[in-house]
Amino acid sequence: MAILSYNEILPKSVIVYSNEPFEVLSSHIFRMQQRKPVNQTKLRHLVSGKVLEISFHQSETVPEADINKMQATYLYTAKGECWFAEEGNAKNRFSFPENAVREKVQWLKTNSSVEVLLYNENPVSIKIPIKMDLVVKEAPPAVRGDTATGGDKKVVLESGAVVSTPLFINEGDILRINTDTGQYTERVLKA
Repeated sequence: MAILSYNEILPKSVIVYSNEPFEVLSSHIFRMQQRKPVNQTKLRHLVSGKVLEISFHQSETVPEADINKMQATYLYTAKGECWFAEEGNAKNRFSFPENAVREKVQWLKTNSSVEVLLYNENPVSIKIPIKMDLVVKEAPPAVRGDTATGGDKKVVLESGAVVSTPLFINEGDILRINTDTGQYTERVLKA
């Protein structure tokens, strides 16, 4: 396990803070007047998803988290739990509380492949592709004159997620969605 000094705590790295695994979302090193430099960071707890703002001073170090990865398949969500199975070992099933992974699971269809992050050999979080192609299941018809309000409508995707799209999107179209922002990026295939 590597030890990171205050200026090595950079975005995308995973550190152990207060004996818990955190992903570094952002970091900004600055010096206030005559004081020593400080690295102001935003950390996301890998399990709960809670975001903290922590400042690391020049003398501080943190261990880098020993994170392993495993391929898994998304099975289903029921009773507040999202269930997965290890690829190639269907008996190894595990779940996450729905509120911890809802932002990612909303883009997944049953049997979608995901990357699971393991900390101390326990599943702590999932990683999904940044871009996902999903079929539009429900799309209200575009009404003439709608363009005055900016020209977009809400559609329901096959995963159950709802996104805002341009008026020309119809049921059956395949859309590419940015899963980080939850926004429509393009129509891949017209129905």
